[in-house]
Amino acid sequence: MPNYEITPSKVSGSLKIPTSKSHTLRAILFALLAEGKTTIHHYLNSPDALAMLHAIKLFGAKVQVEESKITVEGVAGKIKCCEDVVDSGNSGIVYRFIAAIAALTDAYTVVTGDHSIRHQRPIKPLLDALEQLGCFAKSSREDDHAPIIIKGPINKESATLEAKDSQYVSALLIAGAFAKKPFEIHVKNPGETPWMMLTLDWLDRFNIKYENHDFKRYKIFGGSKIKGFDYTVPGDFSSAAFPIAAALVTKSSVTIHPIDMNDSQGDKHLIDVLIKMGASIEIDDEKKTLTVNKTDKLLGMKIDLNPMIDAITILAVIGCYAEGETVLYNGEIARKKECDRIHCIAKELKKMGADIEEKPDGLIIRHSKLNGAKLNTHKDHRLVLSLSVAALGASSPSIIDDVDVVKKTFPTFCEDMKHLNASIKKIP
Repeated sequence: MPNYEITPSKVSGSLKIPTSKSHTLRAILFALLAEGKTTIHHYLNSPDALAMLHAIKLFGAKVQVEESKITVEGVAGKIKCCEDVVDSGNSGIVYRFIAAIAALTDAYTVVTGDHSIRHQRPIKPLLDALEQLGCFAKSSREDDHAPIIIKGPINKESATLEAKDSQYVSALLIAGAFAKKPFEIHVKNPGETPWMMLTLDWLDRFNIKYENHDFKRYKIFGGSKIKGFDYTVPGDFSSAAFPIAAALVTKSSVTIHPIDMNDSQGDKHLIDVLIKMGASIEIDDEKKTLTVNKTDKLLGMKIDLNPMIDAITILAVIGCYAEGETVLYNGEIARKKECDRIHCIAKELKKMGADIEEKPDGLIIRHSKLNGAKLNTHKDHRLVLSLSVAALGASSPSIIDDVDVVKKTFPTFCEDMKHLNASIKKIP
């Protein structure tokens, strides 16, 4: 079980960030549903991508994986009966999107995953919506968690669900695009709307017909047919947050690329928030670079987490280094990610001396001097990344345990941070 040993240090230089997990997984899924050959360039080579590739092979796709590209021969929307259980690993996207795609066949499909998927990650709103649409959709243990059993087809006209987590609605829209009949989705308390825009952007890419009424009601018309496509995965804003934050908390300067501010990823909203906190950030749209200049002072502020829920852990760290008070709110669903991110990041930062207070839907963080500590990642990649940044700005060295989960989104993190002159090394 490898750990990181991190000594406080500044960062400098230029870094190419990993490509987007969210775009990689959607590209693979649409490649399954397309007719003919799809080529996906610069995919994020992570356990989540491998889980999605395994899933689409079970549904009938032919897949060839190379170092820099994936080639997929799709099934033209005609999903085959799975001959095995679909293991979504640690991926909420694979778990939920595959659950909905399974409703396109009238055979039974079993979807499971790791301990987090089987016990921590909710799916009841999606199961209920699928049943409203005429499918069989049950938790095998009747505890509203995986393993789940799905049997289509979709044959009813509407479903209503609570969707603070956007993945339920995204899953239904993608499946609905290839269903035989149109249906409507009525959404109570729609959340993570920037992530819904990302899914709608993918529908637009293929001219798939839908209606979006203020994220509260959708109509998806079904019967879509798409051709195989050629796609290059863009840089990941979620991963970009960590070298950006490392520069801010150590009062350093770095440049990262490729950054496309026109991309539909939800977490790009974090850039605007950091600028409002006082970060000196320059964006070159032509070169697709983002430069963090040395910033002497950040100011705490109130931040609505819902548009960028995955940023909660790194914002908690940045809050420790900001003057005054930082209030993170409207992020209750962060408790249902790979771990309870609200509780776990507060627990670990307190070990470092942070003045941090846990709330049901977020955190209150006051300017704190952080000290080195032995830190636990709770098997969550974003805690690995966020605590590493906290450790770079601390007063003494830190040990961060169980760091292999970082492969989920930032497999080259240790090497990349060394490239930026951070004092970080992997130890047994």
